[in-house]
Amino acid sequence: MAGITDRPFRDLVRRFGAGLVVSEMVASQEMVQAKPGVRERAELGMDVDNTAVQLAGREAHWMAEAARQVADRGAAQIDINMGCPARKVTSASGAGASGSALMKDLDHALGLIEAVVGAVEVPVTLKTRLGWDDEMRNAPELARRAEAAGVAMITIHGRTRCQFYKGRADWAAISEVKQAVEIPVLANGDICGPGDARRALALSGADGVMVGRGTQGRPWLLAEIAHALWGAPAPEVPRGDALADMVAGHYQAMLGFYGGDLGLRVARKHLGWYMDRVGTGPALRRAVLTARDPGAVLHLLPEALAETSANAQVAA
Repeated sequence: MAGITDRPFRDLVRRFGAGLVVSEMVASQEMVQAKPGVRERAELGMDVDNTAVQLAGREAHWMAEAARQVADRGAAQIDINMGCPARKVTSASGAGASGSALMKDLDHALGLIEAVVGAVEVPVTLKTRLGWDDEMRNAPELARRAEAAGVAMITIHGRTRCQFYKGRADWAAISEVKQAVEIPVLANGDICGPGDARRALALSGADGVMVGRGTQGRPWLLAEIAHALWGAPAPEVPRGDALADMVAGHYQAMLGFYGGDLGLRVARKHLGWYMDRVGTGPALRRAVLTARDPGAVLHLLPEALAETSANAQVAA
């Protein structure tokens, strides 16, 4: 999730307990050519346990070279993005018709996979969708070819590209991918709690789940799912003052990572999600999100995230 799964957020999720965290999608050519800011964001955290670096692109040369660079800098795993539905990624006038646009040309997609696998010794995984549209649901074929090329694991979002995020993820359709390969398959899409994860696994037959948007405002969600389904240690979900302290730490980490001005803006979406979870009142929510001084934000957080009876009803 570009602009969300940055280093501060990944560190927070990892602190609660997560089997794997994945970096923001990095454009391979920009990574290699060291476009300002791209390499720095990709490097941070590459040598941290349980972190995969996700690469996107359309040219085998740049994909392979970017894979070498991140592997040389300590990345333990590389994930190839063939699932992003954003127009600026899939459009030929944007980032070079990459992301889920590659599902329209499986020969080309396979060439990219082979280039990355051949360039590094670390495991290479693949993230994609059911297909481009309902007429082109070719994820099982792509999965078979990716497995033969050396991909170690595949994650399938249960929608086509043309669905974007509309409707409900079709977890049952992921079962066709699971039946097509021997390597692990993860189910993704609309997994917002242990119940969703349990149903997704039952319908898909997948080996595990990948959670994205469900973690917004709930960095402990992965640990909750792992506890409910596989008996991992239960996370201590912060509430009241403990939640305010956690959010304040996350906020300060973002300011340190991005710098004051940019960090103030980037942090607002995270603060909004935290306040959505506890049902912060509109006036107080607005005050937090429009404050221009970090000190003012930190001063308001304990009240904004306090557990009141009204908040608890909204959050429930």
